[in-house]
Amino acid sequence: MSEPWTPRRPTALLVLADGTIIEGDGIGAEGSAVGEVCFNTSLTGYQEILTDPSYARQIVTFTFPHIGNVGANDEDVEDLVPENSVGAVGAVFRAEVSAPSNYRSAGGLDAWLKSRGVVAISGVDTRALTALIRENGMPNAVIAHAPDGVFDRDALLAQARGWSGLVGLDLAKDAASSRTEVWTEGPWNWDRGYGAHENPNYTIVAIDYGTKRNILRLMSGHGARVVIVPPDATAAEIMAHKPDGIFLSNGPGDPAATAEYAAPVIAELARTGTPIFGICLGHQLLALALGGRTVKMHQGHHGANHPVKDFTTGKVEIVSMNHGFAVDPASLPSSVEQTHVSLFDGTNCGLRVAGQPVFSVQHHPEASPGPQDSHYLFQRFFDLIDEHRATRSAA
Repeated sequence: MSEPWTPRRPTALLVLADGTIIEGDGIGAEGSAVGEVCFNTSLTGYQEILTDPSYARQIVTFTFPHIGNVGANDEDVEDLVPENSVGAVGAVFRAEVSAPSNYRSAGGLDAWLKSRGVVAISGVDTRALTALIRENGMPNAVIAHAPDGVFDRDALLAQARGWSGLVGLDLAKDAASSRTEVWTEGPWNWDRGYGAHENPNYTIVAIDYGTKRNILRLMSGHGARVVIVPPDATAAEIMAHKPDGIFLSNGPGDPAATAEYAAPVIAELARTGTPIFGICLGHQLLALALGGRTVKMHQGHHGANHPVKDFTTGKVEIVSMNHGFAVDPASLPSSVEQTHVSLFDGTNCGLRVAGQPVFSVQHHPEASPGPQDSHYLFQRFFDLIDEHRATRSAA
């Protein structure tokens, strides 16, 4: 038995590539994981955040201090194949995770993190870590958890410094489904769970680069039969489903790397005249297909409280965001109009093609977690589909 004054040995480390070593208490999976450290300012929705495939190869620092208090359940998972555990590889918390207290809880956060292989650390001054990221950018790091507190710190530092980072990485094929399937689950209803649309009025082909479930649910809720196809599906394979609309999903990694095979397909699809809607990575890939370029951001946008202005309505909405790359608006051709902009830093958050039913946004209008200010964008997509249908019928 240790003496009362014996120093407590840390059971988890966050080792940054610059040599900074942050000590804390380990929870979740044992072992180590390498990734890019970002911070998320959301107050709720930690399950949805950690299972968002866009966070692949990232370590999420939660600025809200109390994470895990409502436990975990099977409904708040956003990746398509939970057993593949596509999402964040690590998590950083301020406070110790307490026992769950929520009527929807099916278990504690610690056990849930273990089941997904997510390495986590608590007891960290997350405000200081957030300030470091804001000042120096998102660092490469290794997060490690060892219950006995024994670490090879030199080896962990070497691993952090040896990782190439996200630039140049195509992670869409790792995060996406490898097969074609039909999605039928609808939006969540309080105390009833997820519904299903039995008589769809539209067929939407969703190109899966690492999509979130709630995007598919909201499209289903608009009366759509959603056909999910892999990220490397050809234009001919996509059009064979006779889509009323095409959706370009969110996803992880460097958009320029994924665009090597995705951009030519998207450009071909745009020439068909079929309505196209893109979100997050899908927005970036559309911009690249149209001749634009993307850039790595200093600290990225991660949270559910970001103000964005929609120039087409003149309104400001509060949105969810999760991206570390951005579209350079100056690189867009004259035929492409910027429709949305971040009021935090002026970065591009939306575009549309003049004279075509093609548009996209950088933020996440499906939320999950976050505000529902941008749900209207799904209606905008289906309005374009209705207009396109009417034009074809008149012809």
